[in-house]
Amino acid sequence: MPLPTPRGPLSQALHADLTSDTPGALRPSTLALADQVATTPVPLADDDLQVALYTCYELHYRGFDEVDDRWEWDPQLLALRAVLERAFETALREAAAPWVRACPEGTVDRQLAAMVAADDGPSLSEHMAKRADETQWAEFLTLRSVYHLKEADPHTWAIPRISGRAKAALVEIQADEYGGGSPVRMHSALFGRLMRTFELDDTHGAHVDAAPAEVLATLNAMSFLGLHRRLRGAVVGHLALVEMTSTAPSRRYASGLRRLGKGDDATLFYDEHVEADAVHEQVASVDMCGSLVAAEPALHDDVLLGAAIALELESRAGARVLQEWGAGRSALRPRAAVAV
Repeated sequence: MPLPTPRGPLSQALHADLTSDTPGALRPSTLALADQVATTPVPLADDDLQVALYTCYELHYRGFDEVDDRWEWDPQLLALRAVLERAFETALREAAAPWVRACPEGTVDRQLAAMVAADDGPSLSEHMAKRADETQWAEFLTLRSVYHLKEADPHTWAIPRISGRAKAALVEIQADEYGGGSPVRMHSALFGRLMRTFELDDTHGAHVDAAPAEVLATLNAMSFLGLHRRLRGAVVGHLALVEMTSTAPSRRYASGLRRLGKGDDATLFYDEHVEADAVHEQVASVDMCGSLVAAEPALHDDVLLGAAIALELESRAGARVLQEWGAGRSALRPRAAVAV
């Protein structure tokens, strides 16, 4: 896949460095720009910061066509990423704090359930079920593809970092995400099938340029939590909330597609999640999170942190989309067009 289009001075400089003839030659001026961008008052909505982070993280997944693979572990690039991550982590913790403080006392599975029940923000899935037209559906799928075409990979980083019953539960969930060994049943493949019914490009990373900062932040948070062993509790909590908040919205998404007359090729992705995630909810909250906290009590707060991050960032991304549509505008970034 190609590098994402730069969105500011830092991502522009990073793009130039990564495509240079000398892997590892990160200019001091690029590091200085990272220091400047890290002072932004709104890290979770800063396009330059988020696309730069995304670029750094993608090197740990499939990389970029024009970037030498040796950049993945370049010390200078990791130092740049760390500068951005400090600002990102501070913003994530501040955004998640109200959710964590509102959690009642109790076992971690009940605390997670209470967190889900407390979410009363605007529902993007309800809009998609009842009001979204084909243009809005195409935009929605374009934005969701940034995550769903990579689905499961960020959370999979946690597998070698935990053990026992929690590990077995995580593997059980991820095995379903990866289609139980069948490539055509992988959830990313099912989402690609859905995209093709709207004549959208389902290539991995094809629509990163269309995604505003709030959408990129949801994916960057998963990579950030997954890539840091000290945050293994948080990435597990994040996955649990994804599973616990999937069934009802997936049912609404499938309903919205049927309202538009779409067939099984379109609805299969969401129908699969209605069935699978109803089971995953208990596996994630009790077997995975409950067992992890029982084995490592010090990770309790991090589990709640990851769950709160998942709820807060999803809420922000959904609110951004609904805001743009409510104002009669496209939810995609201006330079990215979608043909329906």
